[in-house]
Amino acid sequence: MLLRATGAALLATSTPRQALRYSTSSLKSSPLARIAPSAAFTRKMHSLTPSAPGKPLYSAQQSLPKLPVAPLVETAEKYLRTLKPILSDVDYSRSEKIVKDFIKPGGQGEQLHARLEERKKSEGTSWLYEWWNDYAYMSYRDPVVINVSYFFVFKDEIRKEWKAPAKRAAALITGALEFKQKVVGEELQPETAKGGPLSMDQFQWMFNACRIPKKPSDTTAVADPQKNSHVIVIRKNQFFNLDTRHPDGRQLSTAELERQIQAIYQQAGDVKDPAVGALTSENRDTWTEVRDQMLQSPRNRASLETIESAAFVVCLDDSSPVTRDESSRACWHGDGRNRFFDKPLQFIVFENGKAGFLGEHSMMDATPTSMMCEYICKGLDRNTINHGTQNSDSLSTPRKLPFDVSNLEAPIKTAEKNFDALIARHDLRVQAFYGYGKDLIKKFKMSPDAYVQMAIQLAHYKMFGVCKPTYESAQTRKFGFGRTETCRSVSVESVEWVKAMENSTVPIAQKVDLGKKAVGAHIKYMNDCVEGKGVDRLWLGLKLALKPHEPVPEFFKDPAFDYSKHWFLSTSQISSEYYEGYGWGEVVPNGFGIAYMVKERSLHFNVAALNEMRPDRMHHFLGEALRDMQVVFESGLATSAPPPKAKL
Repeated sequence: MLLRATGAALLATSTPRQALRYSTSSLKSSPLARIAPSAAFTRKMHSLTPSAPGKPLYSAQQSLPKLPVAPLVETAEKYLRTLKPILSDVDYSRSEKIVKDFIKPGGQGEQLHARLEERKKSEGTSWLYEWWNDYAYMSYRDPVVINVSYFFVFKDEIRKEWKAPAKRAAALITGALEFKQKVVGEELQPETAKGGPLSMDQFQWMFNACRIPKKPSDTTAVADPQKNSHVIVIRKNQFFNLDTRHPDGRQLSTAELERQIQAIYQQAGDVKDPAVGALTSENRDTWTEVRDQMLQSPRNRASLETIESAAFVVCLDDSSPVTRDESSRACWHGDGRNRFFDKPLQFIVFENGKAGFLGEHSMMDATPTSMMCEYICKGLDRNTINHGTQNSDSLSTPRKLPFDVSNLEAPIKTAEKNFDALIARHDLRVQAFYGYGKDLIKKFKMSPDAYVQMAIQLAHYKMFGVCKPTYESAQTRKFGFGRTETCRSVSVESVEWVKAMENSTVPIAQKVDLGKKAVGAHIKYMNDCVEGKGVDRLWLGLKLALKPHEPVPEFFKDPAFDYSKHWFLSTSQISSEYYEGYGWGEVVPNGFGIAYMVKERSLHFNVAALNEMRPDRMHHFLGEALRDMQVVFESGLATSAPPPKAKL
């Protein structure tokens, strides 16, 4: 998997809207313990110790350090530095006084910080893990589609014989099953960064898992991956149970899977069923109520259990997206019917052979699933996936799952209406910039990720004439059960640089110098985040450490506290030469979701936002910013080049 580093900083996926708000509402028990009350789900949380000697996946897990509690005073100083470029002098002075009062010796800040240190000692995972999973994801009640889900668009298959949708779907299934065996068999090598192992705990939630709607907070269910070898294939809103193994336990070959997929195409026909899958696009409380109603029917209960316990889902869409924008929207949300949005892994295959992936974010960030998708795409491209040789004539026809929809007509229509309205309010644009890529940026002697972050800052400044709070996701998986920290991309240095870039009177050499300082400031902040020394997770922990009867400190009431984490720009990088797209939605109504890929010779941005935010213009300004930066930093190369040697 191509994870890009800023110094020591590994990058991960963005966080959902819920994580933008610090709440003191009561926290539920860990979602890890709340397994759905069904016979199909019997697997508890993995011990994360090797099941046998020589099993590498969890071999380093027990030796990983725990996520630290960032130092209070140091974090407060860092926080103030992030406020300086986004507040007026008057507002900054006010916030500075509030911060100093909060962190004074013996004050509320110290007391809350001490509670986190005690929590760190008592928690088996990390002081943040249970809080984060529940607060940031499981208790979030808006639809997961757009707000939580993320997608990848795979590079087109150029081999004509593999481009037919049934064959492409079969090949993806074979690749995914091969990766599943590496995960379930614990044969996957742990990821590393700077030579050190990363936490692999998220991989236990990858296969045979499902988000289960519950009030007031959802749960996660994981079925036994050894006993559940089936995948769910959705076509024309119909759900089919495809067992990937023969009765004797042998896995179906790719040729056999292709025949089964063809049989599903034939069974599904041309008439769409009522869109049961659309119910998963609803508000979580609404979906909870409808699902509880569905469970009263033995037929519906059995079908839901089959879906929720499946290894993963394959969606055979009847559309044929052509452009990057069309393909990205089709993978991001599609028509909202031919999906089951609660599943963490959904592979999507279109009529014209294009394909992609949709992930549900709650228990896994995009780095583990990108590792899986990259393994599949690279393996199929390089022909290292084992497709098998058998081609039996005695395959059982995939079984269509029955649903009793007699009481679901109104809820389905409402879900479809709500989904269509949500999608209609959004726009998505892909900026595929082929002027240069990582190759040239490295010649500038800059971090490619930090460089792209500055391009986003410059594009926003070009469009709005101001710099606003920006989120970039930093990965904290060097710690056990680590997930992410927020890298605050706006700095005093970045603001000074973007203003200089737009000022024609500033000498180009000065723009180069300011740009290098802005990139350096970003790298420093990102490196701190990777070490667990960011700002935002500590502030979240301190607020959640408050007891119900205690007064809320003025620190958390300061308008700057909320403004500084109102992410007008939510950004993150996942890079693969095998992807044509990657993205998610904005996290605030007046903001953008900007996912990007740094490739060897190109840079790709997915810009998503509400229509009124004009993502088409942000798309334009990103291209303009990259071209302006090339002119400036290439001039720096010219001036720093050694003089030519004499020929004589």
